[in-house]
Formats: sequence, structure tokens, C-alpha cells
Amino acid sequence: MIRTFGTGSVCARLLTQGSKYAACRAAHHSGSFDVAVIGGGIVGLASARELILRHPNLTFTLLEKEKELSLHQTGHNSGVIHSGIYYTPGSLKAQLCVRGAMLTYQYCQKKGVPYKKCGKLIVAVEREEIPRLKALYERGQVNNVQDLRLIDAKAIREKEPYCRGIMALDSPNTGIVDWRLVALTYGKDFQEAGGTVITDFEASDIKLAAESPAGSAEGLKYPIIIKSAQGKEVRCRFVLTCGGLYSDRLSEISGCSSEPRIVPFRGDYLVLKPEKNYLVRGNIYPVPNPRFPFLGFHFTPRMDGSIWLGPNAVLAFKREGYKLFDFDAQDFVNAVSFRGLQRLVMKNIVYGMGEIYRGVFTSAQVKNLQKFIPELSTSDVLRGPSGVRAQALDAEGNLVDDFVFDGGKGELGSRILHIRNAPSPAASSSLAIAEMIADELEKRFQL
Repeated sequence: MIRTFGTGSVCARLLTQGSKYAACRAAHHSGSFDVAVIGGGIVGLASARELILRHPNLTFTLLEKEKELSLHQTGHNSGVIHSGIYYTPGSLKAQLCVRGAMLTYQYCQKKGVPYKKCGKLIVAVEREEIPRLKALYERGQVNNVQDLRLIDAKAIREKEPYCRGIMALDSPNTGIVDWRLVALTYGKDFQEAGGTVITDFEASDIKLAAESPAGSAEGLKYPIIIKSAQGKEVRCRFVLTCGGLYSDRLSEISGCSSEPRIVPFRGDYLVLKPEKNYLVRGNIYPVPNPRFPFLGFHFTPRMDGSIWLGPNAVLAFKREGYKLFDFDAQDFVNAVSFRGLQRLVMKNIVYGMGEIYRGVFTSAQVKNLQKFIPELSTSDVLRGPSGVRAQALDAEGNLVDDFVFDGGKGELGSRILHIRNAPSPAASSSLAIAEMIADELEKRFQL
């Protein structure tokens, strides 16, 4: 049974007012703050919210380069609330996802944000996948994921009548939500607590002030200057960057390391035609293949009633390039000249070529999906939206699979915390990540 919670009016109200809401500023904006958070995606907003709730006597601002909040990774993801099955026991990803999912459900219930506990089946369609499926079940148990069970072919059909498989892992507490709406609600909490959101502010330089602002009697109380590409300035005592696709560049402009490097991967979805939505009830995922770096094609219901199929994973030629021919010369050169990407490609060249082929030919994507739902045909799908994933890579071509914090040297470095990598499932984990980031800031900056 699909469980639905929340009120649609909340969703409509926040999203229709998103532009006006995102751009609002404090009436008496002084330009100086105790802490500046750079990045208005879900991790930045969750962190800003957590910090201001913990420290209401400090002043906070959140700086976002777009005119609205959460337009990129947060606004282009699958919308799944992950339960924490896949991740290495004891890793931050595992701990934060399990706790984050619990906090997300509590938060959405409290705030009236609509969500659905539609569940997920991880389906084995070949005998050789069963040992890996059973290992996932054991991993989920160790990670304290609740209510997991292994089910047979008959039970699969009872939950998903059109799905075929020989065994599946049933995760009833996996859900779906509109993550951009969640992020905007975090931002609303932040502003109502006294925080200042400044949009259309693309941070282009972070440096120490040489002298006090003209007419200021505060000395160097706010020693850091953040300059925007448009020439605006904000002063602060401490900086937290949650730059997502630009986390490496924000680190570089503050004098910190350029690695791990962010390489953008675009994922293209297909969408079921509305008259075929009956084919899918909940999330249907394949058993992950450990030889390949991504989870593979899956079926994902959305809060608006649509069903997304995919995604593939191909190199994006622009960090915010959601279309096939989007191109940025700097982004492209930075990616292909990086030794880490070159090594990743060489290790996965066959897989990578297959992803490109499936991205071009819809029939190739559908052929993969038919392993799970044989009734599906190419005429049942349309090309859908795309998202771009900020994949952190090291110089050896390894995917950086856990969270990375980075500061720097000297006076400036000691006042900055960069969130260099907040990998999927960062949205599901966002409230738990925010707790961890706030703890780290308190320890480093003695807030």
C-alpha cells in the first residue's frame, strides 16, 4: 500500500511563490554577518537552518548565485527518500542516510510537506544476482534499515503486478518527495529565524580584508570579504561553502586545494506516457553491479504522478548542462584534462560507451527496462528531464564515495569550512548532514 502524507496546498504555495520568496532580503541588511553560507542547494539550506536554530544570537547570511534557490542538483534529482541499504556499514553515508531519512519523514509531517512511502523493490532477474541481493539485505540489516525483507517471485507480483523477477529486496520505508520544496521549506525556516538570503550573488573571490570598512568602529570584527561577480561585497567572520557542482572552484578561490575535483555527469530520464503509469506502483531498482560506478536504470514514481525511467550516466560538457549539446569550454577542458577522469574512463570504457549509446537510442534504454517490466515498449515512453551530478574524483580516478571537509592554511583558511563532497544520497541525508556540519563548525570556529 502506498502511504501519502502532507497537504498539496503547502506545495503549491511555496513553489508558486518561489521566485519572490527566494529573492527576499532582510529589511536592514548591513552586509556584515557572523557566518556566511555559500550555496543555496539543499545541503547549504539545511546547514544554514541548523546553525541559526542552534545560535540565534549570531547573524547568518546565505549567498546563492541564481535568482532562486535550489535550481540545480536539488531541483533536478529523482525525488527518492533513500533508506540506507547500499552503503558500507559504519560509513558516514550509511549513518547519515538512515538518520536523515527518519528526520526527513518527521520534518515533512511537522511542516505539512507532501510525501509518499511508496516503497522500493531491488529486483534480481538473474540467478547470479541473488548472492549480491542477499548481501545487500545483510548490509541493510547492519545499517539498521527498518522492515527489510527478501521476497520471492509471487510476492514481487503482489506488490508490482507487472514486474518480473526471481527474488527481490523489499524496502517499504523508501519514499518520494519533492526535494526542492523541502529545500525551500528549510530556507523559509532560516529566514523566519532571522537569517538573510541574498540571491543573484555568485561568489568570485574570498579574501581577508586589508582594513576596516569606511566609517566602521568595529575594527576587523568581520575580517573576510566575499565578492560577487557583479561587484557586490559581504563581510563575515566565518564561511561555510556548500557549492555542489562548484565546490572545488570555491575551494580554489579561497586558496585551498583543487582536489578532489568535481566532474559533472549528466543523467537523462525517460518518462512513461500517462496512460501507462499503471505499470509501476513504487520504486523498482536493479541489483547493483559492483563492477560499475552507478546504480543503473530504475523506475521512479514522482509526487506529480509521473513515472521516471533511468537515468544513464554520461560526462556533461557543462557543469549545469542539462541538454545534450550544452557546452562550456572551461568546464570541458577542466574535466578532460584531469588525470583522474582519464583514468576513470580507461577503467570503465565499455560501460561508458554503453551509457552513451543508451542515451542516444531510446530503444536501448527500454531493452534494459524490459528485463523488469516485459510489457514496456518504446512507444510507451517519452524523453524526459535530465540532471547533473557533482561527482568528486581523486587523481587516481577513484570516485570519492564519502563526505569530504576541507579548510586551509593561514588566517583565511582557519575561518573557512568547505563541504567538498556531499554525495548521493545527500538530499535524503540533508538534516543529518546539517547536524554534522554544525558540529564541525562549532568545533573549528568555537561558535
